[in-house]
Amino acid sequence: MTKNGRKKITSNGAAYIEEKKAEARCDPGDITEKAHEIILESISEGVFTVDHNWRIMTFNRAAEEITGTPRHDAIGRYCWEVFRSNMCEGACALKRTMKEGKSFVSSATYIINSRQQRVPITVSTSPLKDEQGEILGGVETFRDHSLVEELRRELSGSFSVGDMVSRSKAMKQIFAILPQVAESDSTVLIEGDTGTGKELMAKALHNLSSRNEEPFVAINCGALPDTLLESELFGYKAGAFTNANKDKPGLFQVAGKGTLLLDEIGDTSAAFQVRLLRVLEEREFQPLGGVEKINTDIRIIAATNRDLGAMVEKGEFRRDLFYRINVIRLHLPPLRERLEDIPLLIERFIKKMNHIRGRAVSQVGKEAMALLLGHDYPGNIRELENIIEHAFVLCHEGEIGVGHLPAYLLQRNKALLIERSSMANNVRATEEEMVVEALKRHGYNRLAAAKDLGIHKSTLFRKLKKFQIILPEIDGRNGRKEPF
Repeated sequence: MTKNGRKKITSNGAAYIEEKKAEARCDPGDITEKAHEIILESISEGVFTVDHNWRIMTFNRAAEEITGTPRHDAIGRYCWEVFRSNMCEGACALKRTMKEGKSFVSSATYIINSRQQRVPITVSTSPLKDEQGEILGGVETFRDHSLVEELRRELSGSFSVGDMVSRSKAMKQIFAILPQVAESDSTVLIEGDTGTGKELMAKALHNLSSRNEEPFVAINCGALPDTLLESELFGYKAGAFTNANKDKPGLFQVAGKGTLLLDEIGDTSAAFQVRLLRVLEEREFQPLGGVEKINTDIRIIAATNRDLGAMVEKGEFRRDLFYRINVIRLHLPPLRERLEDIPLLIERFIKKMNHIRGRAVSQVGKEAMALLLGHDYPGNIRELENIIEHAFVLCHEGEIGVGHLPAYLLQRNKALLIERSSMANNVRATEEEMVVEALKRHGYNRLAAAKDLGIHKSTLFRKLKKFQIILPEIDGRNGRKEPF
């Protein structure tokens, strides 16, 4: 070692240098090829190439690790046999690259590895060309996002229960008590506007409970007249009415020891409410046309988009039944009161639709997101899901833009801009009128008018220019034009 810290070249070192010089005198093409091979083997992204027949020609070490397929098994096979991606069914980025002759970056998708596990990846594709620019096939690089997805699930775990996701304070309070509510056998009343996810909440309660291996059944009480509703719930015996040729078990019997959701219970008649109350109190029911009663150990969850408390006070809903089902009450806020949940819900819906439709949509663009965040959602979460489904009809991959959204959102946004413009014009007109009136009151004395308006004289001057107010040649103080 020298004083300046540099290593001395030993005889072995000199030999090493001579060896490298000899290598440098080799064919540069061989050295470049070896360097490329070393680089491809050392990077963490999976890389593979295909020919025009979609057969894999090269397959690097990272591709082996991500897919779980050895290189010798992958080379020569069709790419879709190795990757089994949802892209392979229609929105293949590599196919588009080879067709259009250009690169595509960061398409989100997933593959099924050799262990039958779903692996989330992002994909970039480019045409594979020779020195003359002729396309020989395609090259794809892909990155494993399993760790990212796992971290995201950990970060968002406190925001989700079952199929429900939320960051809002009100929903997180419900999520916090949901396990205790689920473990009890008490009747639960879920209130909320149409489309807020009352049935999802009921399913979450069922899945968290000790009854989760028993059936979960739901019925919309408001959609059926009393006779049909009773036959659906309690069943009937053969001969109970015309065309009743054989016994039919009702949902109370079908659900066994599971959970029954009585949706829109506020729309039921007084007569039905009496019979339902008797079943809840006696824990037994009698099929239509039957003689013997059947015991039930079912758990009841009721849901409504109406204010049952107000209906009780008006005599529109039985007070005794209300108190029987209102043991635990959960209120789901409308989406307009939990706008922070919109990006979270959109991400959930995009994943769902990508899986169903075999698409590669990544996210919603900034302008489209601003439009979605500004909507008041009278249809709540169901409306938002329908909007994303509409966007998937027009958008097959990449970002969802403004042009992919339903027309009524654009029209409403335009109407809001017009309304805001009108409001701004009204404010401007009112302000102009106040300035003119103040000037008139003080005989066009600018200093006195400014004091009256509570502004500085220079501010009044700017407003006169802004509103293009022309003053008379004299003012009320000295009978002549007052200079600023």
